[in-house]
Amino acid sequence: MFFLKKLPTRDMVESYTKTISKDEKDPDIILSRLNGLREASLLIRKLDDFFAGHGLSQLRYLIMIVIDREPERSSLSHKEIGERIDVSKPVITRTLNSMIEDGYLQSKRDKNDGRARYYSLSDQGKLKLHDLLPAYFALIKE
Repeated sequence: MFFLKKLPTRDMVESYTKTISKDEKDPDIILSRLNGLREASLLIRKLDDFFAGHGLSQLRYLIMIVIDREPERSSLSHKEIGERIDVSKPVITRTLNSMIEDGYLQSKRDKNDGRARYYSLSDQGKLKLHDLLPAYFALIKE
């Protein structure tokens, strides 16, 4: 998270970068990136609040999205979900298990490898995801 409420001025950035080589200290780029960080942080906070208000987290929503967005498939393995979402394997495991318990996902064992599981959206998960999409996109658009 980015916690600066007030960004530094151009003069402040220039004073902090006096000892940095000319190639490294473009104040306009630095200020632009800082502004981008602040905007992204504010959006993440809004999204956290939005998902919490609907009994979800961003991670749960992202898991639903990556499973749903596969055009030729309706399920993904734990490994495939992990390749699409940047969180640790144990976090994904706990989240998948809690989503099954809450009725958003269902899992099936792989026919060829009994240790492997495939995760798909339940009817409740599909409904929840598609109900939230319009408001989610509206928040992103803001």
